[in-house]
Amino acid sequence: MSAPRVSVVVATNRTSPHLAEALESACRQTLVPVEIIVVDDGSPDAAAVAEVAASAGARIVRLPPSGVSVARNVGVTQASGEYVAFLDDDDRWAPERLRLQAAALASDPGAVASYCGMRTVDEAGVQELAPADQVAVASRLDVARRLTGIILPNLLIRRTALDAVGGFHSRLRLAEDLDLVLRLAERGTFRFVPEQLVDYRATSTNTTRRHRELARGIEEVLRLHQAAASAAGDVDLVAALGESLRANARFAWWAAGRRARALVRDGRPARAAGELWWALGHAPGGLVDGLSRRLGSAGKAPERKLEPIGPAHAGAVSP
Repeated sequence: MSAPRVSVVVATNRTSPHLAEALESACRQTLVPVEIIVVDDGSPDAAAVAEVAASAGARIVRLPPSGVSVARNVGVTQASGEYVAFLDDDDRWAPERLRLQAAALASDPGAVASYCGMRTVDEAGVQELAPADQVAVASRLDVARRLTGIILPNLLIRRTALDAVGGFHSRLRLAEDLDLVLRLAERGTFRFVPEQLVDYRATSTNTTRRHRELARGIEEVLRLHQAAASAAGDVDLVAALGESLRANARFAWWAAGRRARALVRDGRPARAAGELWWALGHAPGGLVDGLSRRLGSAGKAPERKLEPIGPAHAGAVSP
């Protein structure tokens, strides 16, 4: 049997200081990708991006600024592999990542994607900030509830499934991977590879640090899918997405509270109050819901928490 053919797509709109390391991790895979495609989405220094891509043997595609969803879709049109992995320009992979996830997909013809353990590391890539905590999901409803972190950085997607759902929604700039995951879940299962195979780098430019935009983006995607499920009479999916919306409201309060505490420490109480005022307006039920869950779980084993990791993310904290 021939080895699975995997294409790697990297979309970038900047000269990331970590791009070379990210591409090197793709080149060091024990299952060598058939191609690495770097889509330059209007970066200010195209020559620098092209030089780094060329040093890794990657193919470069240059676009005017079009947004990450368009850039990734263009990359997919250039890909020839039966599986596609998307590499962010500041993440890195363990050498066994593609081999293990491709094997999981190959073992299950009904699976649309596989996902793996992913940890968060500091900007230097040295210190582990959060270990991998992904778990297996049992159904599409678990995916809709976002019971675990299935997001673009730790996904390997079957190309036929990606084509069937139409790729990324071109108008979405945030939570575009959540939208894709929800659509994929309606077409097949997700295979879990428990090994910790992806390092997500926490940097000052991560979308997850822009918690207001992220919370709004997640809510928009969830409400669109909930409306479609309601129109289709899929009451189970409506309920599962409702749970996910409540988790997003709790995330809004958690993120705002964390930011407010940091502002207070910095001597900016007015801005701290602004964070809480935003959370009150955006997610009024999130605070009460979160407190109720904490009180209800007192004395019980702690529940798992999903962290908002990765760019524009499907993950959300459920404190």
